[in-house]
Amino acid sequence: MRSDKIKAGPGGAHVRALLYGMGFIKEEIERPLIGVVNSQNEIVPGHRLLDRVAEAVKHGVLLAGGSPVEFPSIGICDGIAMGHDGMKYPLASRELICDSIEAMAVGHQFDGLVLIPNCDKIVPGMLMAAARLNIPAVVVSGGPMRTGFLDGRTLDFNSVMEKIGQCKNGGCSEEELERVAEQACPGCGSCSGLFTANSMNCLTEALGMGLPFNGTALCDSGERIRIAKAAGLKIMQLVKDGIRPRDIMTEKAFENAITVDMAMAGSTNTVLHLPAIAHEAGLRLELATFDRISEKTPYIAKLSPSGHHHLEDLHRAGGIPAIMNELSKKGLINEGCMTVTGLTAGENTADTPIRDNSIILPADSPYRNRGGLAILRGNLAPDGAVVKESAVAEEMLRHSGPAVVFDSEEEASAAIWGKKIKKGDVIVIRYEGPKGGPGMREMLSPTSSIAGMGMDKDVALLTDGRFSGASRGASIGHISPEAMDGGLIGLIRDGDIIHIDIPGRKLSAELSDDEIAARRSAFKPPEPKAKTGYLARYSRLVTSANTGAVLK
Repeated sequence: MRSDKIKAGPGGAHVRALLYGMGFIKEEIERPLIGVVNSQNEIVPGHRLLDRVAEAVKHGVLLAGGSPVEFPSIGICDGIAMGHDGMKYPLASRELICDSIEAMAVGHQFDGLVLIPNCDKIVPGMLMAAARLNIPAVVVSGGPMRTGFLDGRTLDFNSVMEKIGQCKNGGCSEEELERVAEQACPGCGSCSGLFTANSMNCLTEALGMGLPFNGTALCDSGERIRIAKAAGLKIMQLVKDGIRPRDIMTEKAFENAITVDMAMAGSTNTVLHLPAIAHEAGLRLELATFDRISEKTPYIAKLSPSGHHHLEDLHRAGGIPAIMNELSKKGLINEGCMTVTGLTAGENTADTPIRDNSIILPADSPYRNRGGLAILRGNLAPDGAVVKESAVAEEMLRHSGPAVVFDSEEEASAAIWGKKIKKGDVIVIRYEGPKGGPGMREMLSPTSSIAGMGMDKDVALLTDGRFSGASRGASIGHISPEAMDGGLIGLIRDGDIIHIDIPGRKLSAELSDDEIAARRSAFKPPEPKAKTGYLARYSRLVTSANTGAVLK
């Protein structure tokens, strides 16, 4: 056992002494030590109930003859951090989570890990740690919250954000807004739409690092606790068999995750996180891979914000196993990939057909014949940009209009709320990238304001920052290179004509090479926004969005 290095024999007496001091008995010390990484806290709805999951995991480890040892991880709520300086921290916290787990796991020589995340950056941060450490690991998420309801309508977190825009535009009263706020999030769990948290929890399953239904079993259900107990059992089997994360997270496994992502139009942030996880596994995941897979993957599950279904609906219809089973019929899933169950992806999903064809469509009759996310390129984004094509109104798939340029999210939001944006405009928000932000803030406030004001079919928004998984409309993010790195987005001026062609995968500014060269010669990047602390260090080390915003 790996842990014997520190606790066995005469040389391990000092470690045994410390363990005895905490109440461990000899039999516990002699068993494999399993780190249980719990990101529970009392500020994130998705993490509020994770102690229940951790207890169940520990029961499973004990049942299988291991010694579970719990330690914590931080977790930031993107919804609470949204729209202010706090949003500079969630993406940066992904690296803190990964680094801190590495420090704990190596410092204490755990034999295996059960990782318990639930929300946006915590899931990829833990998967990055698993890939980097490459010791046996299982991820068991906290599960999605139930869908909200009001007056016969389904609600989720994004309903509130869009209602704010409607309220600011005079379309509803503050009392009506408050009624929606009270009903949109009816309990704990990751926000109920296919936003970033649930996208990553589902892709953890598709990647092979989570048990079947890890992504969709509800937070407050008995099934969630059963999955957690099973994860405790499975980690012991992985330790015994020597199966490690890099045996599971192979190139073909990442292709499976991307395929599922495209089939259900997950958050655009998956295009940031999957390359970062692959990087830690020693693999390079290019943006071109996403587009190649999108071209051949049918879009078969339309969940909020692209549609009106939510995670509990997807679960009822068969969840990720049913999606993978259906895609396998088209030869789109690498069925031989190993998973944490000890079985292959094909074996895990063979007996889970679609249970409701109104929620998951047959692959032969999809919503459209290619995936829900698109990678755009052109002089504005030579290294790529990302858009959730499935959430764009048909009339905005191709659009040309004048740029209205802002150097921060706050400036753009003030202009939107001040009704200074006209139909046909292309809002450009720059200096919000990984370096420029720093931290690549999500732009749910401006996108939801535009949608709430009924302008999502008339206005496009471009940024070197990123969008919440809850965003909809012609919202194009991750523009690379970012403005702070000298990208063309930093040279755009008010009135420049921007051309968007999502079906053609093009994003360009109508500027001659001579004009671009003249502007570039006169360009001086602004001073970094963060001069001290963690964000200053992060901005010096972080790479571009197209590489997953990993640190150098």
